[in-house]
Amino acid sequence: MSAALDEAAGTLLSVWEAARERTTSRLSSAQLRAVMVVEQYDGINLRRLASLTDMLLSSASRLCDRLVAAGMLEREPGRYDRREISLHLTPAANRLLAELRADRRRRLARILAGMSAEGRVALLRGMREFDEVGRRDEATVAEDWPVLRPSGERIGDPLAGLGGVPSPPGRPVPPRAPAEPVPPDGPSAVRTA
Repeated sequence: MSAALDEAAGTLLSVWEAARERTTSRLSSAQLRAVMVVEQYDGINLRRLASLTDMLLSSASRLCDRLVAAGMLEREPGRYDRREISLHLTPAANRLLAELRADRRRRLARILAGMSAEGRVALLRGMREFDEVGRRDEATVAEDWPVLRPSGERIGDPLAGLGGVPSPPGRPVPPRAPAEPVPPDGPSAVRTA
């Protein structure tokens, strides 16, 4: 089944890559991936970013320096530990990701228009289930770092239900992890834009 899915996903992957190539004129692939991780885990620290992007801490630090210089990231002192730095997207980064998604959706719409209604419904149902299972597995592996649904809802948020922990406007409170968990078999998969 996985081999058949891999073969069938070729067109879908080419749509993703075509949209991504337009963005990489402004950001490298590694920079774009880091921006996507920061979008998914707003307030992430540098160590966790390095883990999720499978980079050395020093490489992730230099990459963030370039993203800050390019106006894509901003750094703030950590909420719980002032020595730790929290990373957040800038409005320019949010616009870039919106452009990427709009381009990708235009390309997908052209292909979907050629499919039967039954095929579109089956594809959507299967992709939603695939996404749900993948996110559930990712949330389990990431433990203290919640996963965001496309709606912005946080899955696996350790602060949910605790009450009394206010968030600044537009910024959810990042969870505090006692240590940076790294899954036994490497960093967890990161959702693409």
